[in-house]
Amino acid sequence: MKAAVVREVPNGFVDIIDDWQPRALQFGEALVDVEYCGLCHTDIHCANGDFGNPNEIGTRNGQFRRVIGHEGIGRVAKLADGASDYLKVGDRVSIAWFYDACGVCDYCVSGNETFCRNVRNAGFTVDGAMAQQVVVNAKYAVKVPENLDPVEASSITCAGVTMYKALKVADTKPGQWVSVHGVGGLGNLGVQYAHNVFGAHVVAVDGTDEKLEAAKGYGAELAVNFMKTKDVAGEIQRLTGGVHNAQVAAVNPIAFNQAIDALRPMGKLVAVALPQGDMALNIAKTVLDGIQVHGSLVGTRGDLKEALQFGADGKVKPIVETIDIADLNDAIQEMLDGKIVGRKVIDFTRL
Repeated sequence: MKAAVVREVPNGFVDIIDDWQPRALQFGEALVDVEYCGLCHTDIHCANGDFGNPNEIGTRNGQFRRVIGHEGIGRVAKLADGASDYLKVGDRVSIAWFYDACGVCDYCVSGNETFCRNVRNAGFTVDGAMAQQVVVNAKYAVKVPENLDPVEASSITCAGVTMYKALKVADTKPGQWVSVHGVGGLGNLGVQYAHNVFGAHVVAVDGTDEKLEAAKGYGAELAVNFMKTKDVAGEIQRLTGGVHNAQVAAVNPIAFNQAIDALRPMGKLVAVALPQGDMALNIAKTVLDGIQVHGSLVGTRGDLKEALQFGADGKVKPIVETIDIADLNDAIQEMLDGKIVGRKVIDFTRL
């Protein structure tokens, strides 16, 4: 069967192979027939070896290269012993970046399971969903509401829950101002969750007019093009008096600095995207304005369940386009070039 695997020498792109076979099921696991899997920028980080070479991480079980993908949706095809307590054959489930964790550490038992020191991540430390079949831990595979379009559910599985959790981390309140820096695959859902779920006012920040127009169509009240605006933070301050929280979904260190300067006193910066490098943090502004800086890492199983339900309720609608797996590397290049408004989603139902 077909799968997208990290190249022997990681370079950000993948090889599409035809003879992939998932490993044998172990206790508590399920085999899933993948229907759809979205392309996330984190997939490119993994395929480029930015977090370490995924071909050399984790148990390989006879497979020498990692399958990417963590925005997967599919139907359970087979259950191992111990899995029927959580799933049944035919259930539609997600394959998310948060694959599983130890379940017993301080982080796992306190509702912060994504920070478990023994966490496993789909498409990085274990094989992901960019294949026709994938093995999941049945206890951790969140069920998808049947009335939610599975193509749209793929985006919520990572991009959606990531932004939903980041807005929760910021303690977003109705009527507050939120800036979303970068309104591509992550940010467009951030705008929707902020406006439609949390009841916030939203400023969209991007360098592409097409993305900004789309953002205004799904809830952003204000739009700032950083390619045409000399002082992005100053413009946001002028328009809003400073935002209560800034969500950085742009893979660009400059966006982090603009976001900090766009905050009002006691504002919160939430770092979501993962560009390489450091961000500047003015000590005097941080202290005198009581600025808070948070990192937000995807979401727990509970967060994902909530995020999917808001999708099923029509509160958010991901911008998606299905493509063939043969076109995946072209989609990776488009993402690197900043040309994708929403999400490119591999359609495995046509194979």
